[in-house]
Amino acid sequence: MSENLSTSGMKTFGVIWIGQLVSLIGSGLTAFALGVWVLQHTQSVTQYVLTIVFAGLPGILIGPIAGALVDRWDRKWVLFWTDLGPGITTLAYAYLLWTGQLQVWHIYIGVVFNSLFATFQWPAYMASLSMIVDPKDYGRVNGLLETGQAVTTIGAPAIAGALMYTIGLPAILLIDFATFLFAAGALLLVKIPRPEQSEEGKRAKGSIWKEAGFGWTFIRERPGLFQLLLLFACFNLVAGMCGVAVLPMVLGFANEAAVGTIMSLVGVGMLLGGLLMSTTGGTKRRINGLLGGWALMGLCFIIVGLRPNLWTVGAGILLWYIAIPVINSHSQAIWQKKTPHDVQGRVFAVRRVIAQFTIPIGDFAAGPLSDYVFNPLLVAGGALAGGAVGRVVGVGPGRGIGLMLLTMAIVPFVAALFGFLNPRVRNLEAELPDAVRKPQPQPEPPSQEVPEEAAAQA
Repeated sequence: MSENLSTSGMKTFGVIWIGQLVSLIGSGLTAFALGVWVLQHTQSVTQYVLTIVFAGLPGILIGPIAGALVDRWDRKWVLFWTDLGPGITTLAYAYLLWTGQLQVWHIYIGVVFNSLFATFQWPAYMASLSMIVDPKDYGRVNGLLETGQAVTTIGAPAIAGALMYTIGLPAILLIDFATFLFAAGALLLVKIPRPEQSEEGKRAKGSIWKEAGFGWTFIRERPGLFQLLLLFACFNLVAGMCGVAVLPMVLGFANEAAVGTIMSLVGVGMLLGGLLMSTTGGTKRRINGLLGGWALMGLCFIIVGLRPNLWTVGAGILLWYIAIPVINSHSQAIWQKKTPHDVQGRVFAVRRVIAQFTIPIGDFAAGPLSDYVFNPLLVAGGALAGGAVGRVVGVGPGRGIGLMLLTMAIVPFVAALFGFLNPRVRNLEAELPDAVRKPQPQPEPPSQEVPEEAAAQA
């Protein structure tokens, strides 16, 4: 591919990315502000947590169907409508708030609707990037996506907190609505070509159920990708579990201000990891960057859990969240390069369901494991308090969680080792053929005409 076409693709990506970044920040403002509103009006952590639960359900329940529909429709217009849809939800929130009618159950319904839109948007976004960007730039592009997420993680809560006191929740909702319009408008400035049908796409043709199921078939027929995905599911299980447990562990030996400082390193690490990938593009053999990132995560679990020391915990957290964008960007680049473009929607959707269904399991398991298994071992008089483990890890509040992190560090180490030793995983980039790409799209002038595919989605 020529340098001019590569440059054109990055410019097209830049237009889309800026629009989506602005929208992402706006959504971050609303998510924080509405979370505060729910807590203030209900005084119930359970009702607040339910907003998070409802946000995660649609992706698990209808992800494969959404992916198959994304492959049928024009992806540009999928992105367009999935930007406008949440904007309308946000506008409805603002109206109900102004008229004094907003209730928590309204927010639950809105969260579900927005999550439905997001379930369609993510595979459409990832599959569109494969058609726009030169494969050599996949690592950089995915790094920029991670950078955008980090910017939102760092900036949105602080900005939303300040705005709550100055302009209020209704104005924040209007700002968010404007960011959705901005993102949708940016999409009108670019062209995202529809992929030509591949042999895999022809084989998958049929009913919507057959096409949705093909995502699983495609992955299962490629042992390297399938085994890598199972390793991801195991890794995500312990990463979710340990991530949730860090805050109560630090609270066991430090005050709230110190905890806030430590947790702020989450966003800083994500930002640094995203910038690292966006500037370097990652390792030439992407599987090495991915598996190396897992090994680094195992080391981070050890650093964070070993001693009740703010400096070592902070260093471990920083490295931990630098590693996450590195892992995600390398993984995404592999899947983009090896999956035919006309089936990426359904394959990516199934892939996401399999890789991430273990995250809520890990989140929920963290509490009981901490409270009933690990913490009792390292309190005064606990089974391990008087031995070598107690002397190394420490005894007292939260030290059992430190032991849990040390124990769970085995999983990313084993996952990395298994990947390096397994030829199907280690050599999957060489063994699997690359997806065939078409020329880069060129920008097109704004158009008000909506094709039939988009009308069918509305």
